[in-house]
Amino acid sequence: MGGAVSGGVAPTGEFPVVLNVYDLTPINNYMHWCGLGIFHSAVEVHGSEYSFGAHDYPTSGVFEVEPKNCPGFLYRSTIFIGRTSLQPLEFRDFIQRMASEYHGDTYHLISKNCNHFTDDLSTRLTGKPIPGWVNRLAKIGVFCNCLLPESMRLESTETKNLTDYDFSDGSNATIKDPFEDDDVEDKHLLPQSSFVENAIVQEVHR
Repeated sequence: MGGAVSGGVAPTGEFPVVLNVYDLTPINNYMHWCGLGIFHSAVEVHGSEYSFGAHDYPTSGVFEVEPKNCPGFLYRSTIFIGRTSLQPLEFRDFIQRMASEYHGDTYHLISKNCNHFTDDLSTRLTGKPIPGWVNRLAKIGVFCNCLLPESMRLESTETKNLTDYDFSDGSNATIKDPFEDDDVEDKHLLPQSSFVENAIVQEVHR
């Protein structure tokens, strides 16, 4: 799984789109041999990286960070997805519009997580989805919905971060909240207004 960027020479007027994958837990070192793992992912394009995280407000959870340096996660690999013809200003308007579809309080570990966002973004930009293994556990969770803890089931209306989950064996996930206060100064939510063509990215304030 994983791999280096191998997009070759970019055609004139087209820009590379890559997926940066992070480990959320050290257990991935063992699980990835089985084609599984708990991953965070982000799409890198035009020199910035974009992903989606949970918070408690009905505003966008899409944020922008320096590529391969998302606070709280351990960078694993970069995968070439494809190319986009969107120029930087066109892309800025596009991502601001898309950000309005991903509110932080709609985040769900199984049905609407960061990997769902990056798959959607990659497909819209290049026509190609992200590799299936990146979000495989969530897909398995859909089919095993009745076996999951109640708070994680798809019918649950409560949005929770990974840090909130308690499992039947008494253990609980200790994965870092994407919007934990210690990291919030390093992450920026995208403004949802699409009327300012070159809007400045606003800092997250909790």
